[in-house]
Amino acid sequence: MGLESNEGVNPASSTHSATETSAFSAPLLDASAAAHAELTAEESEAISALPSGSALLLVRRGPGQGSRFLLDTEVSVAGRHPNSEIFLDDVTVSRRHSEFRRTSSGFEMRDLGSLNGTFVGGERREVVALHDGDELLVGKFHLTFFESPADLKGGR
Repeated sequence: MGLESNEGVNPASSTHSATETSAFSAPLLDASAAAHAELTAEESEAISALPSGSALLLVRRGPGQGSRFLLDTEVSVAGRHPNSEIFLDDVTVSRRHSEFRRTSSGFEMRDLGSLNGTFVGGERREVVALHDGDELLVGKFHLTFFESPADLKGGR
């Protein structure tokens, strides 16, 4: 009976305090969980309200910190041009820098030949499928991509 009640428990981990465990496990969080952990209540609410087929880009650092950009059309262009759906007003951003395209499986980012490139997860990328919590760098703008929770539940 004693074995049944302890089945699946790691005896070594049961002796550590919650502080030690959380300090150790924080770096092990995936990008999505880490990105969601940094959200304000207002940002979490906005993401929770996203309809299926949409996503949200949040400016986390850089010019315009706190700005939000809703991705709810087939294609949204990010750039320094004032008519861009995602207007990023800084000389480090090309006039037509990158685009966010809705696909059958979610969203992808496509760099449009920008001078400084578009980085996802720290790597310069020409085209990449985006996943919840992905960190993007467009010029000086640090953005985080959030999918609609309805689509996350659907297995994307």
